[in-house]
Amino acid sequence: MLVTAGPSSAPTSPSGTPGSSGRRRTVAVDARDVHVVLGGSAIVRGVDLVLEEGEVAALLGANGSGKSTLVRALVGAVPIASGSVTLLGHPLGRGVPWERIGYVPQRVSAATGVPATAAEVVGSGLLHGRRLWPPRHAQRRVHAALDLVGLDHHAERPVRELSGGQQQRVLIARALVREPDLLVLDEPVAGVDLPSQQAFATTLSRLAERGTTVLVVLHELGALAPLVRRAVVLRHGAVVHDGAPPRPAHDHDADEHDHVHPHDDDAGLARTPAAGLRWEP
Repeated sequence: MLVTAGPSSAPTSPSGTPGSSGRRRTVAVDARDVHVVLGGSAIVRGVDLVLEEGEVAALLGANGSGKSTLVRALVGAVPIASGSVTLLGHPLGRGVPWERIGYVPQRVSAATGVPATAAEVVGSGLLHGRRLWPPRHAQRRVHAALDLVGLDHHAERPVRELSGGQQQRVLIARALVREPDLLVLDEPVAGVDLPSQQAFATTLSRLAERGTTVLVVLHELGALAPLVRRAVVLRHGAVVHDGAPPRPAHDHDADEHDHVHPHDDDAGLARTPAAGLRWEP
């Protein structure tokens, strides 16, 4: 749902819009006419995306449609050629309250050359440019974040001993430990088994209930289908659908369907429609 200005007697501000009750609704993400060019190729083409606080939205599309590049641009990981992005009421840049934002990138292992435990990796999420030391009650927050993803019993295990799916959940916990107002996840369930996907869906449901804004990149809705009420579909870097999630193609919504797919670089600009999606009349 794009937010537009209109006549109203309710109070407004640059960072929010009035709801039906007259209470100001904060805009968590406000991206306008975003273009991204990488290696001389246009990857994202004029995307508008507005997310209100507490909204859970999925970004869908085929491999190469620009999904990952768009979310990386939203969090400042790749430069924007033109357009604007505002996060939590602040223009993209150093003024953004990054400590209130959790980001889980695509295909990043939690294991490193350092024998860090799951708790230590999650605790690193509490550090940022403005904070070089853990805050008070850091251990409580670390264990709470690991508990949200069902891994608190592995807190003291080295992450290199965990499975790939468990490592992904550790990275999600590292984002959750900030108790973020905005959570951005890029393919968080890719390569993760169905029980882990279902546990992750439960975690997102709890976050949504407490008002966290969630933008999640997915190839298919899978286990998250009951939670997602809005889908933004990209094709060739442009939005082709923004509204109710499209229904999955035949057999893609079955419990036994394996929602794991290989990933291509966004710069490849695959010329296929969004796999597994079917438009309803």
